[in-house]
Amino acid sequence: MAGKSITLLGLAPAIILAVLFISPEICTGHDYGDALRKSILFFEGQRSGKLPPDQRLKWRRDSALHDGFSAGVDLTGGYYDAGDNVKFGFPMAFTTTMMSWSVIEFGKNMGPELENAVKAIKWGTDYLLKATQIPGVVFVQVGDAYSDHNCWERPEDMDTLRTVYKIDKDHPGSEVAGETAAALAAASIVFKKRDPTYSKQLLDRAVLVFAFAQKYRGAYSDSLYQAVCPFYCNFNGYEDELLWGAAWLHKASKKRVYREFIVKNKVILKAGDTIHEFGWDNKHAGINVLISKMVLMGKTEYFQSFKQNADEFICSLLPGISHPQVQYSQGGLLVKSGGSNMQHVTSLSFLLLTYSNYLSHANKVVPCGEFTASPSLLRQVAKRQVDYILGDNPMKMSYMVGYGSRFPQNIHHRGSSVPSVVDHPGRIGCKDGSRYFTSPNPNPNLLIGAVVGGPNVTDDFPDSRPYFELTEPTTYINAPLLGLLGYFSAHS
Repeated sequence: MAGKSITLLGLAPAIILAVLFISPEICTGHDYGDALRKSILFFEGQRSGKLPPDQRLKWRRDSALHDGFSAGVDLTGGYYDAGDNVKFGFPMAFTTTMMSWSVIEFGKNMGPELENAVKAIKWGTDYLLKATQIPGVVFVQVGDAYSDHNCWERPEDMDTLRTVYKIDKDHPGSEVAGETAAALAAASIVFKKRDPTYSKQLLDRAVLVFAFAQKYRGAYSDSLYQAVCPFYCNFNGYEDELLWGAAWLHKASKKRVYREFIVKNKVILKAGDTIHEFGWDNKHAGINVLISKMVLMGKTEYFQSFKQNADEFICSLLPGISHPQVQYSQGGLLVKSGGSNMQHVTSLSFLLLTYSNYLSHANKVVPCGEFTASPSLLRQVAKRQVDYILGDNPMKMSYMVGYGSRFPQNIHHRGSSVPSVVDHPGRIGCKDGSRYFTSPNPNPNLLIGAVVGGPNVTDDFPDSRPYFELTEPTTYINAPLLGLLGYFSAHS
């Protein structure tokens, strides 16, 4: 372990302390197990389709029971991505991948909640199997986003257009197909011992979907621009999803063909580009961290460049030497440009924690120029972000609905803000719900476990529905949080 311990440079001392240490006046101590339980429960509030008998979030009811029928297929089920009622396949697949990765790495720490986490994954994979049931076709979206966003109505009353969108060889979409293959492959690992038959079905389908993604290359943002943009437009290209899909197929199948694909295509598919990003649109940092495990275990020297990229990415997140695209607020929150900042906080913190575990098992540190970063420092930075979400912040509020004594009450979410079918059995139409959108009153239905987009670099948070970038929850904010909370519930 040559080199100095990392020194925090270039930030005001107050910010350094806020990033790594919680001030006594805002430190509350946290029940990470309770937060884990609630973060998984959130996904039950996002369910589409016919709800199962063991549904725990009781104010939700069946919805979108005819999805796919217009195209002659059954596309019921799956998840609504956020506060609307559209099923977007790209972020849904990423959500499923990240829930699976959370369980793969940290499921052993989840205790009794592991079963619920696995159920949440299966709700996603059951839908992805439906979306890939026709060879050479992937159904990538159900619902016209413009029609949906023109209404403020609960999913149970939904009467907006449920248009079905697909990719095929004439209308390619390698990014969404690659991510779908990654999700199916990652989930196959989760189910390998729990349900070998289902696991094999997932892996077999992942193989077919990946083959389609790489044979018919192109961006779904080009093929389906009018439907998917600007909502989940692919700004980063499809190349990273091909590497990401191959990496997960290699991990799940151990087949040489996927290792060779990665080695052969790492330059062509820009493995070294935008290595500081990770989220539903950009997989580069995740690819490098995932593949680096094999290098750290001493198995594959030919993947050494991925570890170098992973090390550089990790260094870019550390306070004091962080990358220009990464900021920390005065209160200690990691901030990146764009909306829904918590998606970056949870995804990047997940990679920090996961990489710290890989390093610990290999007895390694991260070289950051003349300094070194230990696994414990990476865990410390990740934990500080989790604690910020749970209430250790200047606003002294939790950004997870239902956790702590103070949390967002006016989240940007149709189902949560409109009276439930239980309390208001009569239909509430498209525009009739507008009065609930503009109401100053708290949402009548608690979407337990939902983590909102959160504050910006000023640490301020207006708890108001119209500020959707700050108050809207998403599935891909919560998915990586499962792993983080699982780990800290067992190591706090």
